[in-house]
Amino acid sequence: MRRILAASLLVLFCVSFAAAKPKRLQIYFIDVEGGQSTLIVGPSGESLLIDAGWPGEANADKIIAVTKIAGIHKIDYLWSTHYHPDHAGGIPALAARIPIGEFVNHGANVEVDDDDTKQIHAAYEKVLEGKKHETLKPGDSLPFKDVKVQVLTSAGQHIPNPLPGAGAANSLCEAEPKPELGNGENPQSLGALITYGKFRFLDIGDLEKQGELALACPNNLIGTVDLYLATHHGSAWSNPKAIVWALHPRVAIINNGLHKGNDPAAWQIVHDSPGLEGLWQLHFAEAGGKAHNVEEKFLANLDESTTHYLKATAQPDGTFTIFNSRNKLEQTYKAH
Repeated sequence: MRRILAASLLVLFCVSFAAAKPKRLQIYFIDVEGGQSTLIVGPSGESLLIDAGWPGEANADKIIAVTKIAGIHKIDYLWSTHYHPDHAGGIPALAARIPIGEFVNHGANVEVDDDDTKQIHAAYEKVLEGKKHETLKPGDSLPFKDVKVQVLTSAGQHIPNPLPGAGAANSLCEAEPKPELGNGENPQSLGALITYGKFRFLDIGDLEKQGELALACPNNLIGTVDLYLATHHGSAWSNPKAIVWALHPRVAIINNGLHKGNDPAAWQIVHDSPGLEGLWQLHFAEAGGKAHNVEEKFLANLDESTTHYLKATAQPDGTFTIFNSRNKLEQTYKAH
């Protein structure tokens, strides 16, 4: 009888401990050679993959390896920011390897004169045949469990009104040079704000300055964020001070490659953002040299011979941890 009672108490303790343990949001920043592939796994295990990197099996291998680490066997949503090869090229190879519940995108390809983009989009359209898919507009959201996934930008448009708590006048706009009008697929980027409790993560794909400033000027429509994925791999065509500094990110991640992204000027803007507590990169960037790369411990990959990832694990109170799979470094950023 005592053994049965003791066993019952042990089971009750374990159940109570598990219930008390806070659920967490996981975000994996996957090394796809300077492209984008970001895997988001909600507390309930539901998954969202933003982009799938370059064409070919090599990048599909990298993504599949991370899905295994994350413990998922299906991608519930595959979110395509736009149809450039470094973002959408890997979708056919990946779709042949893992079930995908629904595909979401910004709509039709606008780079009808670019052969590479036309081929990538045609291959993507072929994957969509007979599959569930949807075109999203600013203001839409995904029915994602426990996590709010809001569409901020799509097809060259943006949310017309400030998000709750946002809308303050942005004094940084006055000094911002007027950007050149962008065209092609980058300004079409399907951009998202992902919220879990008090934690906020921003990923607006390869949106260029004109689109970014429309979100920030003359008023900041987004507010502040905890984690910011530097736009367009840290490109000089993106990341103007008026949006980066207005967002006041606590931590920023740059998904650059050895020879792609992480422009020194953009890196400096992100690095100098007021209140920034941490800056991490998927790769050392040769063009940046020592002055425009983070310390080695915050780099996931030092050259092109490895495929390490960065991982953010967030709690609903706004506390989150960044993990570097190369050196097992973990750094926690406490909720404010």
